Amino acid sequence: MFPYDSQLLAILETSPASIADVLANMRAIDALTVDGDGLKWFNWLYFQVTQAVETRVASGGFSDAAFLSELDVQFAQLYFNALRNFLSKAALPDCWQALFTQRNQTALTRIQFALAGINAHINHDLPIALVSTCQLQALSPQHGTTQYTDYTSLNTTLDSLVEEAKQTLNVRLLGDALPDLSQLENTIAAWSVSAAREAAWNNAELLWHLRPEAGLTAAFLGTLDGLTSVVGKALLVPIR
Repeated sequence: MFPYDSQLLAILETSPASIADVLANMRAIDALTVDGDGLKWFNWLYFQVTQAVETRVASGGFSDAAFLSELDVQFAQLYFNALRNFLSKAALPDCWQALFTQRNQTALTRIQFALAGINAHINHDLPIALVSTCQLQALSPQHGTTQYTDYTSLNTTLDSLVEEAKQTLNVRLLGDALPDLSQLENTIAAWSVSAAREAAWNNAELLWHLRPEAGLTAAFLGTLDGLTSVVGKALLVPIR
């Protein structure tokens, strides 16, 4: 779709082992992508979010920094996997397909791409990342734990970053101003990172208990992907 897609694919060949590695991949993606690539704007916002997590970890702002650091890596890997699969024409979740196939649609706005990516990543990927992180850390996802408290303590910061992005990225993909009357504000007004992350934690607890049942797990994830795709497609309706 873009002449540098093979270079993007090369960036994704190595899995990150730390938050620093995640940020390095995101910087490389940002350096390659042009303004007319919707991927750039999701990656841009996700980079801000990951930087905030890294800063909080470095300052000792978590009771269980190892858990949040591992979650960050597991979470980012799902984004990198989806992008790699798309670029290599392999199977990927429908919620990501909806975003990546419209990367060059200039009738869309930068904030639409950013929020559609956040939607796919939080609503679909985050429960999966929570389960894999808990498995690696020999923990279980439960409300009221130290890990849950650390997890929710990020909500205010993340909501603030998304609110800032709603202003900064509220232009068409190529930077053109929007018409005075647009349905975009109504489309994005209800978006809340805090609510999405709480739903993701709840879904992680359900997935945790479904682990012995491969069929039920697959069905649950399929339904989650379908619902997330519906939201993503609504976020990616062109602005008139």
